[in-house]
Amino acid sequence: MTLPAQVKIVEVGPRDGLQSETAVSTAAKIALVEALAMAGLGYIETGAFVSPKWVPQMADSGAVFGGIQRQAGVTYAALTPNLQGFSAAMAAGADEVAIFAAASEAFSQRNINCSIAASFDRFAPVIAAARARNIRVRGYISCVLGCPYQGEVSQQQVVQVAAQLSAMGCYEISLGDTIGVGTPLQAQRMLGAVAEQVPIQQLALHFHNTYGQALANIAACLDLGASTIDSAVAGLGGCPYAKGASGNVATEDVLYLLQGLGIETGVDLAAVIDAGAAICSHLAHGPRSNVALAELAKRNRSS
Repeated sequence: MTLPAQVKIVEVGPRDGLQSETAVSTAAKIALVEALAMAGLGYIETGAFVSPKWVPQMADSGAVFGGIQRQAGVTYAALTPNLQGFSAAMAAGADEVAIFAAASEAFSQRNINCSIAASFDRFAPVIAAARARNIRVRGYISCVLGCPYQGEVSQQQVVQVAAQLSAMGCYEISLGDTIGVGTPLQAQRMLGAVAEQVPIQQLALHFHNTYGQALANIAACLDLGASTIDSAVAGLGGCPYAKGASGNVATEDVLYLLQGLGIETGVDLAAVIDAGAAICSHLAHGPRSNVALAELAKRNRSS
């Protein structure tokens, strides 16, 4: 078993997590981002510059970027689906931007109202504008292990979309199991196939925990050399296609797994648990992290 010595955690809670939750105040979002940075997370997806009509929870992203006290060495990133969003992200001071495609034609049509091919046409001007400003662009791919509309997704389709995003200029490609249906062997095979076209160092894992497989899938992929993992503090973010199901894998659970494997992250687990508990006080539920629940229960017993 060959494991990476170090893993980078991409914290997506303030964006991918909160956009699927009940709206919380701008002040609570700012406090969350600041707490995550203080916990040692070096990459925080801070907001999204998308239509407030479609994603009202992200309407105050400009104010969040403007309100945070920034830590040196931390990347504060934003999701920007088009040139208008990119311009708004730059005005707000985002360090990096991300674009999102899908490996499923049906999901692309339902999610961004265009074909996969047309989505690349939309991304081209964003990538060109970013290159002109020396801003790095990250690429997301949804539905790499299954789609809520078409079911199975061709592995070759995932490979093609990843290769095209890389060729267009995305420095990193995040492979998303959007509905959390993947299992370890599927995840390994998918990652291995993509890594034949895009170097493993440029690939990130973005697994959802809908079926409880996210940590197992991550563990299986670490053995192939994956060293970047997307996760959300407290397991923020529901899954809109499976009512009541959890969404993003929890940062706390990923950190506990990596610590147990002797893999360095530079992140303070206890501080992340605190940050998760704080943001959940503004939501209608507690943390969805098993590690956080166990540790908070232990604290309550000893207090």
